[in-house]
Amino acid sequence: MNRAAIVTLTPLSGLYGLAMKARRALYGRGLFRVHKAGAPVISVGNITTGGTGKTPLVEWIARALARRQARVCILTRGYGRRHPRSRVIVSNGSEIFSDAREAGDEPLLLAERLKGEAAVICDADRVAAARWATENLGTNLFILDAGFQHLRLARDYNIIAVDATNPWGNRRLLPAGHLRESGDQLVRADCIVITRADDVAQTEKLRSEIDRLSKGRPVFLSRMRMDGSRPISNLKAGAAGENLKSVPVAAFCGVGNPESFFAQIRCDDYKLCHTQVFPDHHYFTQEELNALISQSSERGAAALLTTAKDEVKLRSLKFEMPCYVVDVALEIENEGKFLGLIDEAIGIPPQT
Repeated sequence: MNRAAIVTLTPLSGLYGLAMKARRALYGRGLFRVHKAGAPVISVGNITTGGTGKTPLVEWIARALARRQARVCILTRGYGRRHPRSRVIVSNGSEIFSDAREAGDEPLLLAERLKGEAAVICDADRVAAARWATENLGTNLFILDAGFQHLRLARDYNIIAVDATNPWGNRRLLPAGHLRESGDQLVRADCIVITRADDVAQTEKLRSEIDRLSKGRPVFLSRMRMDGSRPISNLKAGAAGENLKSVPVAAFCGVGNPESFFAQIRCDDYKLCHTQVFPDHHYFTQEELNALISQSSERGAAALLTTAKDEVKLRSLKFEMPCYVVDVALEIENEGKFLGLIDEAIGIPPQT
């Protein structure tokens, strides 16, 4: 966003901030009702728009708690789906019933990666969705995705993800900046997870600032690691095959922090010769893909790389160049303590 746009939009940011403050006050005074889900709720959210690494964190928590025998259901709004006001049962925990258009890219990705471990439901009314899941799926633990600003549903543990590579944007509230809420609202969190915490000096500086803003809430560091590559689901491995790192490749994505994805590829020794960024949650057309392949080929690329989030929206398209998904996995420092705090909040006995 250029400086002129920021100056123009700053008064609206002030109004937005006042509206958010008034809304919190109405919930705090009981004038807006907070509803119980009927089972413990863990909220995973952020105070900035997109790209904080929240979805891998939701997946990590859901998998860890499913292994503790919890019947987990992820409640999400499902950004970018076709009918945003409808309820979509993306997965009941064992079967998947939807596609990316109906569910949104991130809910479908979570449903596929957590098949056999967690259900996923998209609904603007998370309270009603929670009640449905309790009655029909036997859910006994909810994860509220993007839940920090969703005050209508009570939660037992409030987790905030903060991206070390871009924690506050330009430090302005929407619409002049990327902040949904100011940093001092970190005091409402029970703990903070710093994502993409690879730069030690940068992370320690951020950790000190978070400690001040949150008034000493527990802080955990996490990193993304590359977890291999695979052909997208509608293709067989192309000519690059096992030697993908030995040939020039192009990378493209429609995610909130594209530069982080490209940096990961470079750090993992891929020969990156071209990159292209699409808007977050973008649905690709065949024409866009053809143009991308043409540009990549002109720059010498032998294959394409993309993210798992983008792959769920590419399956119906035709590729004239091999395309691979780069999978990532989340690692959390001191994960035992992190899970111990969650266990304590939701009433799971200490693990031995």
